[in-house]
Amino acid sequence: MGQANFGHARAPLHAQARERAAAVTQSGAIALTLHQDLAAAERDWRHLEAKGDCTPFQAFDWLAAWQRNIGALEHLTPAIVIGRRAGQPLFVLPLAVERGVVRRLKFLGQALGDYNAPLLARDFSRIVARDAFAGVWRDILRLIQETPALRHDMVVLEKMPKSVGTQHNPMLALDMHLNPSGAYETALGENWETFYAAKRSSATRRRDRTKVKRLGEMGEVRFADPQGNDEIARTLETLIAQKEKSFARMGVPNMFARPGHAAFFRDIATSERTRSLVHLSRLDVGDTWAAINLGLTFGDCYYHVLASYDDGEVSRFGPGAAHLRELLQYAIRRGCKRFDFTIGDEPYKRDWCETEQQLVDHSAAVTLRGEPAAALALAWRRAKRAIKHSAPLWNAVVRVRSTVASLRKGKPEKPREQAD
Repeated sequence: MGQANFGHARAPLHAQARERAAAVTQSGAIALTLHQDLAAAERDWRHLEAKGDCTPFQAFDWLAAWQRNIGALEHLTPAIVIGRRAGQPLFVLPLAVERGVVRRLKFLGQALGDYNAPLLARDFSRIVARDAFAGVWRDILRLIQETPALRHDMVVLEKMPKSVGTQHNPMLALDMHLNPSGAYETALGENWETFYAAKRSSATRRRDRTKVKRLGEMGEVRFADPQGNDEIARTLETLIAQKEKSFARMGVPNMFARPGHAAFFRDIATSERTRSLVHLSRLDVGDTWAAINLGLTFGDCYYHVLASYDDGEVSRFGPGAAHLRELLQYAIRRGCKRFDFTIGDEPYKRDWCETEQQLVDHSAAVTLRGEPAAALALAWRRAKRAIKHSAPLWNAVVRVRSTVASLRKGKPEKPREQAD
């Protein structure tokens, strides 16, 4: 029990009470502690976030905001597992149990996390051999399943990267299947002009300049960082409105219509806690907010998360593509070494990126009730990947969605900006 309480001596009294109620077990030399409250795990969590390896989608403040705004509404119960060796935090695994006819164990914030993974101490890979984590995972599952509020029928873990920082992702010790989508990243270098010339042909750069010139004829073109909560909030509301139009145009579900989703992005965009993580920016053309982006800056990387553009007259001249170039320059000026376009197989990403990362999923039944759902999840994932990686099939899906969306609106679809 001494190991289970390591690092919480100065925690508030209510957190200490939760700590005493935490479930504890041993997996070889690793002590496992299970928390149903994020605050009880906060100290070790923030330690590994700052000193270990993780992605911004495992940042404490990102997932705390997710749980406040979305998880609580969806009645998800956090299941935060901390592994310690010799009293020192070795990993934090942020999981949650989703209620329903079939109860699912998944990553906390899984749907909005482009990369889902544990937080690892820098020496994790030296201490835990690749073939040893499967045994640790079995003990983690047993600990969770023995907790009445966290009993589940199946495990569904999605969008896991093959590495976490510089380390092999230990979750790959499980039975894995490729996620339908990939993720893309580029090394930035020290100088924008050199980077730009290496990535884009002279003809493309000339076309880019022509489009920016045409935008300039509509008004002054400016890269803007919103300042103050009021301007940040108004910028985010415009991004949401632009994205909702884009979703309707493409015939895809509106993520902001889901309970708590818009509130989550408002929270992380305006909160002091996430001010160093979240970067909101615009490309202004005169008085028009022509393109908006919400990105994340974490470690030596800029993460491109949510992008939108105005669908009016400015859309003819690629404001979204112009904004992306400004963001690449911004990342280089900040000293970022990498620009991560995150999950999604949009063609424009391949124009900029030399690295494609394959993401993996894991699903497994834990009870008899979970077996049909686990089999269905695996079949759907394989079918979706087959469709997405067949150009004729995927193009047909896109055309059908767009046609259905146009029929619902009762008018022809407006031309979309090309990110070239």
